[in-house]
Amino acid sequence: MAIILCWRALVKKGLLMINTGNGKGKTTAALGLIFRAIGHDYRACLIQFIKGTRISGELVASDRFKDLLDVYVLGEGFTWNPKGMATHVEAARKGWSFAKGLILSSSYRLIVLDEFTYLLRYDVIDKCEVQDVLFNRPEGTHIMITGRDAPECLVEIADMVTDMKAVRHHFDFGVTAQCGIEF
Repeated sequence: MAIILCWRALVKKGLLMINTGNGKGKTTAALGLIFRAIGHDYRACLIQFIKGTRISGELVASDRFKDLLDVYVLGEGFTWNPKGMATHVEAARKGWSFAKGLILSSSYRLIVLDEFTYLLRYDVIDKCEVQDVLFNRPEGTHIMITGRDAPECLVEIADMVTDMKAVRHHFDFGVTAQCGIEF
């Protein structure tokens, strides 16, 4: 019996993936992808653009995998206060400059740009520049981007887009963020 393989199944390349949407689990799914990559001895990098230096489970756990996983927290934390936005914008621009260098370095098999969609949605960084860097990344480098409202300029060039849909969330019922779940 002959086995016929689809030619697409044979193509291997660095993938551009996006987890977006209003549902919970975008970063959590990306962390699972990191866990899978380091399980195969691939070097991985997590760059958090919005989340501040508050101690989170992923930061604590990353220390256990420091031989394969680098984590950079480059954001100033979530804010809805327009008075402090200049600090956040400056941190985001510096973070993107740093991330570009890592993306183009061939140092990692997987790079997660966590909460990155906000930088594009609010025009903090240039969309054309981002597309250029993503197109010209080293051949075997996988990129995972997370964040709500992924802009069309990323969706159009992505190999995979997952839209997380909120069906029910405990916040809606007055239950606060839980250690080990949200952070």
